[in-house]
Amino acid sequence: MRDPDRKDLSGVAAVIAAGGTGTRMKSRVPKQFLEIAGKPILLHTIESVSALEPVSQIVVALPAEHIPRAEAIFGRHPMRLEIRCVPGGATRQESVRCGVAHVRADADLIMVHDAVRPACDRDTMLRVLQAARKKGAAAAGLPATETIQRVARSGRVLATPPREELYAIQTPQAFRAGILRSALERAHEAGFSGTDESSVVRWAGHPVTVVAGSPDNIKITRTLDLDIAELLMSKKARGKSVSAMGESKFRVGQGIDYHRFAPGRKLILGGVEIPFAKGLQGHSDADALAHAVCDAVLGAAGLGDIGLHYPDTDPRNRDRCSLEFLKEAREKIEAAGWTIRNVDATLLLERPRVAPHLPAMRQRLAESLGLDPASVNIKATTTEGMNAEGREEGISAQAIALLGGKQE
Repeated sequence: MRDPDRKDLSGVAAVIAAGGTGTRMKSRVPKQFLEIAGKPILLHTIESVSALEPVSQIVVALPAEHIPRAEAIFGRHPMRLEIRCVPGGATRQESVRCGVAHVRADADLIMVHDAVRPACDRDTMLRVLQAARKKGAAAAGLPATETIQRVARSGRVLATPPREELYAIQTPQAFRAGILRSALERAHEAGFSGTDESSVVRWAGHPVTVVAGSPDNIKITRTLDLDIAELLMSKKARGKSVSAMGESKFRVGQGIDYHRFAPGRKLILGGVEIPFAKGLQGHSDADALAHAVCDAVLGAAGLGDIGLHYPDTDPRNRDRCSLEFLKEAREKIEAAGWTIRNVDATLLLERPRVAPHLPAMRQRLAESLGLDPASVNIKATTTEGMNAEGREEGISAQAIALLGGKQE
């Protein structure tokens, strides 16, 4: 069964605040362009956000003079989404407002994230988006672990707030699009300046929910932060989290797909056109075999399913070749730190006879998944006249995938 909450997260736009100057780091290079683990910090952050399946648009707000530099970086590292760079404002709040102004009108949620938080994990981003969808506004945060005092400029302690009420607020933060747009415009007109988007939204009268952040999700501000981030990103590149080191080396995923026969359509299985009087009904090319494999590899990586990434409500997917879904799924899986090791699939159908076409199917699927054909196995069987397949009402496919990685 599809996860309705995950499916409802479609239509997310991300605004990346990238206006830092690096003053506190005493660097001539703006901190978002400093390198850790062999890549600019900004690129690490954009890759993490781009790999998040609900995100359909990314806008980066940064000083106008730095736009060519950022665009050159993104040009050398193409991603599944077009990254749009726009001039920011004099303050972070104004930069975010400029970024939000370039978000498409049909976006349901807007997620705001700091360009210099490159180690934010996928689960934290999804928690924030889920809470924003349900409550309207949400931010990641960590409970205070030390006593926090209110202190006067003279150094005298004024008050000791209850520690259980105190949180260190991080990004990402996410909001229903209308709430964030309205709050930023009202604050601009009134001259109100908040410390972050959640404070602006609260000032405008909307409640904000705090969800669990991550201790790895540091903001790079000082030189020491670079060393910490280097460690975090090096661990991440090897598939390890500093706060969760015990993750398995292997993952197994299962996929299953059904399609009815329909007249007037081509029969496509495993990317191969099979001569037959009928094809399969579906929004794309209805390649049941490719769809089952896609669900298996996505499921193994914990990245949802084909319906989440390629919904049948999206006109861009109409009559689309399902091998493209597999290629893009592979990119998402590799971005998440996994490698596809092998796939085993079974077709269930009475007719047509597909045995002569199995080698070509293996070849097509292997190419799409970046595998040797020897790592892809496809079988076909009848159901002895039982079930819908046996009655020749349609075709189903099942697949299992093995992924490796996440730990050396």
